[in-house]
Amino acid sequence: MDNDQVNTGTKKAGWSGETEAPSIIPNEGGKQAAVTETIQQLGQTGLPNGGESNVFCMTIIGQIEGHIVLPPQNKTTKYEHMIPQLVAAEQNPRIEGLLIILNTVGGDVEAGLAIAEMIASLSKPTVTVVIGGGHSIGVPIAVAADHSFIAESATMTIHPIRMSGLVIGVPQTFEYMEKMQERVVRFVTSHSEITEEMFKDLMFKTGELNRDIGTAVSGSDAVKYGLMNEVGGIGQALSRLNSMIAERKTIHPGGITQ
Repeated sequence: MDNDQVNTGTKKAGWSGETEAPSIIPNEGGKQAAVTETIQQLGQTGLPNGGESNVFCMTIIGQIEGHIVLPPQNKTTKYEHMIPQLVAAEQNPRIEGLLIILNTVGGDVEAGLAIAEMIASLSKPTVTVVIGGGHSIGVPIAVAADHSFIAESATMTIHPIRMSGLVIGVPQTFEYMEKMQERVVRFVTSHSEITEEMFKDLMFKTGELNRDIGTAVSGSDAVKYGLMNEVGGIGQALSRLNSMIAERKTIHPGGITQ
């Protein structure tokens, strides 16, 4: 075998101390080390390299973090990270649709409503998928898209809003919480098929949750109540999103093309 064939890398022109990828024998140890470093730094491996996609995938995982930084052991989604991503997706002409995947326990009410309002105000087609759970303030985010899916085994917990920390025991505190709750109710009922009466019945139901007021709604029940559009997963969501993108392409300012 020639010396060129056993060489695992050559010096890259113009780059000091770096080597090119091997042409004959791949450096498996280097690949494994790169993957390990990616997991350590980002908590994930590299995405499949299938070319640049026209769909932007956004994940809302763990607890939605608001103005207060949560402990480091909590898995969180920071709303100050999500908002610039949504603005960039709206401005990028190569992105034609957004897929939002949720598995969240809820979190900060105003941060969750801010993310939900931004998703609802996007001009590009949007689809949400609830896998695992879309609880508490994750409910408005789940219904904010143009079309929503929920996995058959997923659940959504609907309950009144809560306050933590120092609470002043005056009537104004109760009125403030009631107004905050009405914001959530109005948003959910205006972006889904569920009625306000049904949503409040689920929110204030007793005996359903242990030591709490509210209801845990399963995937099929969420569709039955009109909260979500369909039971399905990633495949159905992408299929629906692609059809919405194709439909949007046929519509122009001059009308619908034949």
